[in-house]
Amino acid sequence: MARRLFKNKKKNQKEQAIHKNNENFSRNLKKDLSENLNDIRTMLDSPNDLVIREFHINEHTCAIVYIDGLSDTTTIEENVLKNLEVIERKDQLAEEENSNLLALIHEELISITGIQNVDTMDELSLSLLSGGSVFLLDGVDRVLLLDTKKWESRSIEEPVSESLIRGPREGFVENLRTNMVMIRRQLRDPNLHFKTHEIGRRSKKKLVVAYISGIIHPDILKEVNRRLEAIDTDDAPESGFIEQWIEDSFLSPFPQIENSERPDKAASALTQGKFAIILDGTPFVLIAPATIGGTFQSPEDYYERWLIGTLLRGLRYLAAFLTMFLPALYIALVSYHQGMIPSQLAFSIAATRQGVPFPAFIEALLMATTMELLREAGARLPKTIGQTIGIVGGLVIGEAAVSAGIVSPVMVIVVALTAVASFTIPQYSVAISFRLIRFGFMLAAAFLGLYGIILAYIMVNIHIVNLKSFGVPYSAPFAPTFFKDWNDLLLRVPVPMLNRRPKYLQPEDNKAGDREGKQV
Repeated sequence: MARRLFKNKKKNQKEQAIHKNNENFSRNLKKDLSENLNDIRTMLDSPNDLVIREFHINEHTCAIVYIDGLSDTTTIEENVLKNLEVIERKDQLAEEENSNLLALIHEELISITGIQNVDTMDELSLSLLSGGSVFLLDGVDRVLLLDTKKWESRSIEEPVSESLIRGPREGFVENLRTNMVMIRRQLRDPNLHFKTHEIGRRSKKKLVVAYISGIIHPDILKEVNRRLEAIDTDDAPESGFIEQWIEDSFLSPFPQIENSERPDKAASALTQGKFAIILDGTPFVLIAPATIGGTFQSPEDYYERWLIGTLLRGLRYLAAFLTMFLPALYIALVSYHQGMIPSQLAFSIAATRQGVPFPAFIEALLMATTMELLREAGARLPKTIGQTIGIVGGLVIGEAAVSAGIVSPVMVIVVALTAVASFTIPQYSVAISFRLIRFGFMLAAAFLGLYGIILAYIMVNIHIVNLKSFGVPYSAPFAPTFFKDWNDLLLRVPVPMLNRRPKYLQPEDNKAGDREGKQV
């Protein structure tokens, strides 16, 4: 009983502290300049990078407040301070009342495009911490928020996670505005819209939903905005947080939202009737709704001729099956179904397995786990060292394991083929999912052989058929079947034949290039 009372008391104190903190931020500004400046210092705990410059325009006392490093000091000096110090306007400024003076400064003297007139400490603090500067005037309970943001950002470079042989070389960066501009450069459509959200109670990051009105289905757009508005977190440092908040099933091993660093891929998805989510501070843009067939598509499929694109796509489907099934098939055939192996191959496998102390399942599990460790180590180390560790480590460990009689040479070949096949899948998150499912198939093969593999495969298909991404079946257009969408699924037909948008997305304007489509 006492413990419960203590917990309730502690909870009430915590809620009161949060409520008091929110009141401090949401209260209105005061008319006295010195009190407002003291409140700003108290709110930020007087940091060393807080710059407060007070000055006078005749008998009027003013102040400019900004955070050094987040704001552009050149813009403040050239477009604000110099304009306010114009000598020929001082007589007119002296005759104005404080409230009229603030409006006059807003409309005529400050030559910055982005200016807001606000009256709360919450709006002031958000602008200040976002890189803006604040103009305060004594005797007025309102301030001007000036858009003077400027901080160091990475230049546009080639995407690291989605490199292509043929295609554009520019990728998204960590700056929200730059990413929006890159999409606008790809799509000069007046129906391209960006809806802004604010994510994070404390971080207050900007998030933008990009879509083309007249193409995207309204229900999909309504659902994504509803899910984004329901996010309740202190901070979202990367778009992966947003993905996990808004995905349909967090228990599924398959990603229900794609991510990409490529503006051309995002623009192409928008023209199909999908939406893109751009979060400030990350180069990875989320694209949805997603389908299992879309995970095998790459922008390079459309930049090469259709025969080459079809061949590459077929290789990816083959690689996906090898990634998931090859170790499991080896376990099942060696442990339970030796009669299904050709005689010469069976004798060869039996000879190589002579002296191996582990059953096929343990042998495959050891090698697959070792390969995953090498892959993860290579990804975390610097590039030059990581590639060396991945190649040399695999060769040395594989050769040493065979020489020691721990695993058979055939097992090394099987695991090597599986690892190479997993690299051909365009999306990293999807490749991880297939690698995870592979262990489940291996376990099923160890217990029931081929029957276990078949049962596990049926379970995976049942899960995929029941999975959805923002109301769109994840298995579409396989099931439900949309045969007209198959021309860009297993095959990649010639570009002139790709004249309709995917029917499973139910776009309002179904025909690509139709200028009579619905516009909003």
